[in-house]
Amino acid sequence: MQIESLKMFCDLAETKSFTKAAQINDVTQSAISQTVSTMERHFNSLLIERSKRNLRLTTEGQVVYEFSKQILLSYETIESRMQELKGVVSGSIRLATIYSIGLYHIPPCVKRFLECYPSVNVQVGYRRPNKVYEDVLASTADLGLVDYPVASSKLVVIQMREDPMVLICHPQHRFAKLKTIEIKALAGQKFISFEPDMAARQAADKMFKHEHVTVEHVMQLDNIETMKQGVEIDVGLAIVPKETVRQEMSQKTLAAVGLAGKHTRKWGIIYKKDKVLSPAMKQFIELLQKSF
Repeated sequence: MQIESLKMFCDLAETKSFTKAAQINDVTQSAISQTVSTMERHFNSLLIERSKRNLRLTTEGQVVYEFSKQILLSYETIESRMQELKGVVSGSIRLATIYSIGLYHIPPCVKRFLECYPSVNVQVGYRRPNKVYEDVLASTADLGLVDYPVASSKLVVIQMREDPMVLICHPQHRFAKLKTIEIKALAGQKFISFEPDMAARQAADKMFKHEHVTVEHVMQLDNIETMKQGVEIDVGLAIVPKETVRQEMSQKTLAAVGLAGKHTRKWGIIYKKDKVLSPAMKQFIELLQKSF
């Protein structure tokens, strides 16, 4: 029984999808199916119950899954330890990140990292926050970068720095000349906001609720880039991390006003608790911590 076969089986058991398991292992769905069939013949047992709507492990399949995970963990630990003993930093890092962190914080870090470790392949995927969590839990990403990270029984969170938040508006808006503004002054204003299920939107709603402020959500979007475009044509105001509008501020296409009080965006790194971090992953995390 090959390590690759055990990994495919575990990925299938965790994702409950032949398509996703195939993507993780860079093989065809047919290859995943053939691997499972080979394992079932080897153990002379049905390991997976297949149906159109659901895929679940049999009792025998659960036993194979649990011991396969132990074997994979030991194997990954051996590989990581051997690399450390040899001082080798190579391999790949699959990074899933929300747009604002990926576009504004990560590029210079990836550049510095690759200058130090050119043999490492860093793959960056830009995703909605909920998809970052899904990718990390499904092992399609090694590390995730999200705002307002939430720890769980399956995830480790490394908190990074907090970014100051600002109010952005059209340069001709009456707020544009202000240095700071009280949250209460935003009552009744039109806002371009994140979608309700996003952590950044929930943080903004909590801030408004604390100040007993009601605003009008004229647009609800899932990324800062589109939000900024809406503000530039004066559809409404928005609250975003200051780092994401530095270029627009310098070009004077947007005005940024500080928020009275301490209003920041938390962000961090997430990865699975049972994830064995390779030397490359450890070095990348260390670089991010030193940078922020």
